[in-house]
Amino acid sequence: MEKDKVIIFWFRRDLRLDDNAGLARALASGHPVLPVFIFDEDILKLLDDRKDRRVHYIHQALTSINLTLKKSGATLNTFYGKPITIYRELAEKFDLQGIYCNRDYEPKAIRRDKEIFDFCQSFGIPFKAMKDQVIFDKGDVVKNDGTPYTVYTPYAKKWRERLSPDCYRSYTYGTEFFFQQKHQQIVSLEKLGFFETDLIFEEPYLNDTIIDHYDKNRDYPALIGTTKLGIALRFGTISIRKCVAFALKHNLTWLSELIWREFFMQILYHYPHVVTESFRKQYDAIPWRNDEEEFQHWCKGETGYPMVDAGMRQLNTSGYMHNRVRMVVASFLCKHLLIDWRWGEAYFAQKLNDYDLSANNGNWQWAAGCGCDAAPYFRVFNPALQAEKFDKNQTYIRQWVPELDTAAYSKPIVDHQFARDRAIKTYSKALK
Repeated sequence: MEKDKVIIFWFRRDLRLDDNAGLARALASGHPVLPVFIFDEDILKLLDDRKDRRVHYIHQALTSINLTLKKSGATLNTFYGKPITIYRELAEKFDLQGIYCNRDYEPKAIRRDKEIFDFCQSFGIPFKAMKDQVIFDKGDVVKNDGTPYTVYTPYAKKWRERLSPDCYRSYTYGTEFFFQQKHQQIVSLEKLGFFETDLIFEEPYLNDTIIDHYDKNRDYPALIGTTKLGIALRFGTISIRKCVAFALKHNLTWLSELIWREFFMQILYHYPHVVTESFRKQYDAIPWRNDEEEFQHWCKGETGYPMVDAGMRQLNTSGYMHNRVRMVVASFLCKHLLIDWRWGEAYFAQKLNDYDLSANNGNWQWAAGCGCDAAPYFRVFNPALQAEKFDKNQTYIRQWVPELDTAAYSKPIVDHQFARDRAIKTYSKALK
């Protein structure tokens, strides 16, 4: 029996049907496009919480895609397993004319894609990975000598200089070129071993009221001053091109945050050692105290520092933490408690709905002073002053720490001045 000739489009961090670079290329190939998503068992088995909001978010986003495909007589083919195993099975079932996807820059993803690329080469199947989750690819914004930038400001300057309307022009295409199939439901959460959560997927949108005032309101956690689009950018349910075009019209401070996102992605790509080591390797000599009891107080939001505790409780309850507060809690862990930044990074990786390896790693190393473009080690945020400056009326703090000002609230687990002096001495001695 003759097999159907198809091009596979492999959804990964691009869970949308509109303005999708790889999907546009696949649909223009001249062959029917078979849309595929693989729930990678190697990733899912690392998640301890069977009610992981991120898995539920992905599942809902895929369900939305599948319902749209149904209108075109197509369906989303979803699988659970190892990608290489799934592709061997698909190669048996279809006459594969190519596999298209969008590029990923994380070390594990690069190794996964290399395995699929090698498989494709052995069978003469083209494997095409496009630039989609960034405006500029890994080698697009570099120094004049071709080496990558390791400081944000000159990187951002070059990034802006290179930006043109072509860089953020949307991809448009029809849906008539999808492979026609009987519609089927996507793999159930139950089969994946997960359950529904309180996180409801909604189509992300750009709120001009928030973004127009982003530069004025973004640091105040009691205000609705940030976009909360981190999870949408992480899983690609919104296009970065759409975001950049909007930022250029509405708020250049928000554009700067989108550039930071790309800066950390290219750092991760060019310097993959940052996943387990300090970017500035001499900082790995710091003798962290790593007190497990104090770490648990930090995790639970029981440090006696209201802004730190509010942030950690917000994270534990909702999977989200305000950006300004993330800096405060990270600095507190690394500087006040002298606990290895990797402990905090791993905890955030478990809890954050918008967890992204490059941004999480980059920001934790920034807070610890050991990353590129890092805060100097002698900068130690004072949580009390941060609360006074950014939550003067304690609106945010009281939302998450209702027992504030009662005997039930924890006493500070460490004195600020003592902790600051200890951190500076410890860093200074280790870096001599």
